[in-house]
Amino acid sequence: MKICMGIMKIARRRVLTSLCYCFVMFIVLLWLYKWSLDDTHNAISSRRKPKEEIVVAVVTCGSRLHETLNMLKSVLLFSTGEYPIKFVIVTEEDLMQNFSEKLEDWSEILKGHFTYELLALTFPEKNREEWINLFKPCAAQRLFLPSLLKHIDSVLYMDTDTLFLSSVVDIWKMFQQFNESQIVGLSPEHEDSSVGWYNRFARHPFYGPLGLNSGVMLMNLTRMRNFEWEQKILPIYKEYRTKITWGDQDLINILFHFHPEKLYVFPCEWNYRPDHCMYMSVCKAPSGVKIVHGNRGYFHSEKQPAFREIFAAIEEYQIGSDPYRHFLLPLIVRFKDISVTNSNCGKVTDKFLYKAKQLFKDNFYNYE
Repeated sequence: MKICMGIMKIARRRVLTSLCYCFVMFIVLLWLYKWSLDDTHNAISSRRKPKEEIVVAVVTCGSRLHETLNMLKSVLLFSTGEYPIKFVIVTEEDLMQNFSEKLEDWSEILKGHFTYELLALTFPEKNREEWINLFKPCAAQRLFLPSLLKHIDSVLYMDTDTLFLSSVVDIWKMFQQFNESQIVGLSPEHEDSSVGWYNRFARHPFYGPLGLNSGVMLMNLTRMRNFEWEQKILPIYKEYRTKITWGDQDLINILFHFHPEKLYVFPCEWNYRPDHCMYMSVCKAPSGVKIVHGNRGYFHSEKQPAFREIFAAIEEYQIGSDPYRHFLLPLIVRFKDISVTNSNCGKVTDKFLYKAKQLFKDNFYNYE
């Protein structure tokens, strides 16, 4: 009997030991399973981490509504959807409804691929009317974007008379090329000193040998605020107000004359203007024109019809339709018009088509 009792005690101990062992193993396996799930979740979250938002800012008023919408359309036309896009539009109260209606239509078609923010014009109270009417109506607002957009780190500022012929992502990535001191990116005003305006006519200091054009402007607003950009612009305006011709662009040139280390200079294909081809081709643009700038009304002029035809092709393109059939092919046909081929800028249309042919290349040779 005692032997049986002993055997039973030993058996119970073994059962309890086995149960304890199983329980411990269960806990360990449960922990490993949870760790695996967390690791997988973190990996998925890392892959799904939203990409940096690209912010395109524009200031517009008066009769520039349609021109501005065409610029915004060009951003969407060449957008691959790789990055989220936000438009910041600083404008008059009377134009906000027009912008809102059109942008809502586009957003519905593109399934929310972009967002937008409409803001009212805001100028310093001192000399407010002078700022509003400096050079062109409301153009000087761009000088005060750092304080107006305190909630935004960086923007790509675009004049209303600019159009994208490439993806906005390409120029946005230039921010990564800024060194630690640079706060703004701009292109030169000219490539050829024989036709340069600043080196021949300016009555004030300007950047470099040929000055800067401010139609396309990468703005690190955080760094500009730290640099006290606006506090430096105001005394420049006070000192040189009677000597400037091109308004806010001249003030920007003066500032970077005194602070050249704060500027990142990008090449002419990111701000291609009639001056680059109307006399002779002076902008090499080896990988094509990325942004075209129809300054001085060239999008609406007969002087260099290639610029007019680019504007019209984007204007007629319907958001959401096939860009190959409804933008690229029509533009190729437009460029064959005799008024274009007989013009100086018509001789470089291959540069205007370069990026579009790359991006919208499916079945290209079946249709050309």
